[in-house]
Amino acid sequence: MKLASFHHRDALRFGVVRNDGIADLSERPGAPPGLRELLARGDEGMAWLRAALDGAPRVALSDVRLAAPVPAPRKFLGLGGNYASHLAEAARVGLVRAPGQVWFNKQVSCVAGPFDEVHRPHVSGQFDYEGELGVVIGRRCRHVRAEDAMAMVAGYVVVNDLSVRDWQMRAPTHTLGKSFDTHGPFGPWLVTHDEIADPHALRLRTWVNGELRQNGSTAQMIHRIEAMLVELSTAFTLEPGDVLATGSPAGVGGLMDPPRYLVPGDVVRVEIEGIGHIENRVIEEPEA
Repeated sequence: MKLASFHHRDALRFGVVRNDGIADLSERPGAPPGLRELLARGDEGMAWLRAALDGAPRVALSDVRLAAPVPAPRKFLGLGGNYASHLAEAARVGLVRAPGQVWFNKQVSCVAGPFDEVHRPHVSGQFDYEGELGVVIGRRCRHVRAEDAMAMVAGYVVVNDLSVRDWQMRAPTHTLGKSFDTHGPFGPWLVTHDEIADPHALRLRTWVNGELRQNGSTAQMIHRIEAMLVELSTAFTLEPGDVLATGSPAGVGGLMDPPRYLVPGDVVRVEIEGIGHIENRVIEEPEA
């Protein structure tokens, strides 16, 4: 299934995408407030969803504005340097990643919708893109074993891990440069795990103004999703709706020669096989 959050008639709603429409579940009897709360109900929540689909009102996709599938995740984490091709292009400019998994926080206030405008900040001209597969956690879990890890996954989204490079390099945590407002668009919907036969075999591409910049496959990830969940859950509890951005292949603008950073008017499209695409236009950061 494709689970979506969307704006319609001045309200944020959720439902299931079918063909060119959405079955709106927001006002069905027993409905949770949103998709994060639905995921938190576990198997009971999915059983409610299937029952609620019968007789649910339909709304055309063309009549809604899609939001991030989980508009308010409790955690939004990113894995740096998870593709050998990206590590190689970084090494050309002297950037060397430490061995093992290197995680950073994207503050959840950076979340944006899959087709929202995104802001180039006033304080930097080093605004860059990174197309990535996003994993959405479906079950509260701690100390996950590798053989159980995929059962903790609710599904998958497309992420653009937008980055302000000079602010990213201010500290090893990268948090500031990864967390500017609007710099975490993802969607266009959450494709449930049963719809993706192998999340480690998906083509991932990023275009800027129609020019193909990134062209990779999740098969090239150094650390698989199972290893990610083992690593993270050893340190802290993962919760339903948490979003994990799993790394980006080569082709980011900041590592081109010369660098090609995003400017207002640019349109960035990230597409992942089996999930869909997100597309965001860059605008100048509005005045406070």
